[in-house]
Amino acid sequence: MIYLAYLFASIQALISDCKEYTTEAVVLALPMGFAERVLKLRKQKRWTQQELADRVGVRVLQIRRYESGTSKPTLEAIRKLALAFNISADALVFDDDERGPEDELKLQFEAVSQMPEEEKKIIRALLDGMIIKYQTSQMVKNWSA
Repeated sequence: MIYLAYLFASIQALISDCKEYTTEAVVLALPMGFAERVLKLRKQKRWTQQELADRVGVRVLQIRRYESGTSKPTLEAIRKLALAFNISADALVFDDDERGPEDELKLQFEAVSQMPEEEKKIIRALLDGMIIKYQTSQMVKNWSA
């Protein structure tokens, strides 16, 4: 979930530079499996397209487009779909093996999850610091280019 937060922050930073766009207008380039995931999740819940549309707050035609792969959702639509399905936006957008840390980092995160809460706080602070440092260096690099 932290990855999605960074994605949103990065997109919002880009949007703030382009005043004519809004978060709702930004369309993500989603993997081919998105349409199939929406369809599968809807059928698992035994909802009609109309029921899903009502829960998400869009027209049924839009749900049909998402499920057929002819339309890509906005960030706001992804958020509403994830809430309707009661899953993370990452689970809706990405394949299981497409997102997340590599195996070595997974093992390290598992080890950290066994540590006392105070040590977890320190590790989180270190990670946050390193992520900010990296993102800052990337922004400086992009501005210089």
